[in-house]
Amino acid sequence: MADDPQGLDAMGVTFASFMNLGVDEGLRAARLAATLGYRSFWTAETVGPEAFGFLAAAGAAGPELSLGTGVLALQLRTPMVVAMGAATLQALHPERDIHLGIGISSPVVTSQWHGVPYGDRPLARVREYVTLLRACLSGESVSMQGDFFEVSRFRLGVRLGERRPKIIVGALNPKMLELAGEVADGVLLNYLPASHVPWSVEQVRRGEARRTDGGRCTIYAYVHAGVCAREDGIDYARRDLFSYAVVDAYAANFARAGFGDSVEAVRERHAARDRDGALAAVTDAFVDAIDVMGDAARVRATMEAYVAAGVDVPVLMPLPWGPDRSAVIDATMRAAIGAA
Repeated sequence: MADDPQGLDAMGVTFASFMNLGVDEGLRAARLAATLGYRSFWTAETVGPEAFGFLAAAGAAGPELSLGTGVLALQLRTPMVVAMGAATLQALHPERDIHLGIGISSPVVTSQWHGVPYGDRPLARVREYVTLLRACLSGESVSMQGDFFEVSRFRLGVRLGERRPKIIVGALNPKMLELAGEVADGVLLNYLPASHVPWSVEQVRRGEARRTDGGRCTIYAYVHAGVCAREDGIDYARRDLFSYAVVDAYAANFARAGFGDSVEAVRERHAARDRDGALAAVTDAFVDAIDVMGDAARVRATMEAYVAAGVDVPVLMPLPWGPDRSAVIDATMRAAIGAA
């Protein structure tokens, strides 16, 4: 992966922040991304569009784009099913990189929305999942009796050439960042300010030092930014950060990044069933560090800041906040890549 383009020349964009606008809007964004010179197009997966089906269509809309999931909740699919989906996407687009992002997700997504147990021992689960997923993508016969999966003679039935999907682990906290550095092709950072990137990279490199394959873990990061007026976005931003601050893993990372007082107040008000108070506890400094709103120059400077902090491949997450959300997405995509 060391020969891959990195920095601002390798910029991607994700559909994750505006999936609720529908798949047509996502495909329109993929076409614009290809026109503007973005290198990759990503999507998340919660309760909206299914990731592999959507990315297959996005790849047709933007033929120059690499394609990425960011991220799939690993509790919802076995490694074998994910290998099949990624291999199908790779076979449909054989000349492009497939970034296969997986992660441990949250109890809300897995248990509440999908009725699947969140599970325990997340580090052991991710390690076993990545190990089995990589083995399945090899095309060889795979048998394994692990703590979470028992597989006998699985062999992927999709023929692939030398190019294979790259396994990316979504990670926030120290041990998961280290694990990503040790076992994955890349790590996807999210919901962190640029100032917190160097610490995150340090954890990844610590794990990377334990690798035995000589590989390097590429640092990807979602960069939240929008060319929009603050008054149009501030309420959305507070709701956005509130929804993550009540999730333990994100709360720990926000606190580590310097927003512990705000997070503590948010969670205290939330526990008291005071939603308005919880939203008000999301401070301006907290918002401005992660959900960046402003003019085109500020959006571009934000992308540059994440790269300067140690991100190899920044992935723009457009904040679609304004009266004309499509126009905001377009302006943000143009600004981030320097085409505004």
